[in-house]
Amino acid sequence: MIGITKLLTGTATVSAAVRARPGADVGLLQFSAEARPVVVWNITGDCNLKCRHCYAAAYADADRPELSTAQALAFIEDLAAMKVPVVIFSGGEPLMRRDIFERAAAAAAAGLRPVLSTNGTLITADVADRLKAASFAYVGVSLDGIAPTHDYFRNRAGAFDEAISGLRRGADAGLRTGVRFTLTHRNFPDLEAVLDLVEKEGIKRFCMYHLVYAGRGKDIIEQDAAPEESRRAVEILIAKALDWHERGVETEILTADNHADGVLVLKYVEAHNPARAGEVRTLLEMSGGCSAGRKIAAVDPAGNVCPCQFWTHESLGNILERPFSEIWHDEANPLLAKLRSAVTPQSPSSRLARCAYRDLCRGCRIRARAATGDTWADDPQCYLTTAETGN
Repeated sequence: MIGITKLLTGTATVSAAVRARPGADVGLLQFSAEARPVVVWNITGDCNLKCRHCYAAAYADADRPELSTAQALAFIEDLAAMKVPVVIFSGGEPLMRRDIFERAAAAAAAGLRPVLSTNGTLITADVADRLKAASFAYVGVSLDGIAPTHDYFRNRAGAFDEAISGLRRGADAGLRTGVRFTLTHRNFPDLEAVLDLVEKEGIKRFCMYHLVYAGRGKDIIEQDAAPEESRRAVEILIAKALDWHERGVETEILTADNHADGVLVLKYVEAHNPARAGEVRTLLEMSGGCSAGRKIAAVDPAGNVCPCQFWTHESLGNILERPFSEIWHDEANPLLAKLRSAVTPQSPSSRLARCAYRDLCRGCRIRARAATGDTWADDPQCYLTTAETGN
């Protein structure tokens, strides 16, 4: 993730990031050298919606193997022993699993930080209270635009109103809530309206995700934002982060799944606040670009471990056969070795191979694979110019 607000306003510093640990400021872990991964746990393949861009291709009554409650609790014990900083409960729609509250409470009791990624439509007042009682640290609700656009992506009329109600019920229960917005060509015109909504509702976190071509996301590649739209969207977020900071609006802005965003923020700082440019660059170097297999891991409903939630075509192992901790620390695994190499993996003929910012970014390997068939090719969503990258 790229913490746009933290980078622009100076609330992230190198010294603080160096000290960041699971029990400290979790918000700074994106910049730290912390080796323990954030774990995205897709606890179910079931979903009450059938979204057009779902990376998990989830749907109602999905007939897929899932970990039992006992197996899930054993997994949580292993994560706790590793001192993993954050566990993101995702899906499908994670609220479709009846034991989610038991799993989250066990994670919190073991010293983990449980986070929920949800479509928001199932958050009744009672569910919100149960999420609070289960010690969820944060609830992220997906919004793909204002009502007509959101309902289009979610394939159901009324989904927008249900998501807004879920956000409000979460806030009423005392939960920290945020909005997750996946950028495409179709919803790019809604971005500023969603930001206005976030401010109006007093939501404390907004994260814009770039579309990754996984699951049903592969079926709408042609609907992705053009690179120039992606760049313009980040410029809008930079301006909004500065505007909110100046006006005292306490909402953090982040982006995910395109580390060219960090380079764009760096270039803005170099032009407008050069005294901080060195620190911002160091923070981005510490982050190290795409986190797949390094700072992030994913576990699917059946217990398969993958480098990230989008990298589902290759499993690193299954937690029912080996503990997650053993799989994650397997130095003999060739894919993990490549992802963790100090030299950015890349095809020799790629533009990335000659990019001056390759070690701040690395590009999205899943977009590259879906678009070209080559995992190590250029990310088609890189919007930086050749003049900016030096190639």
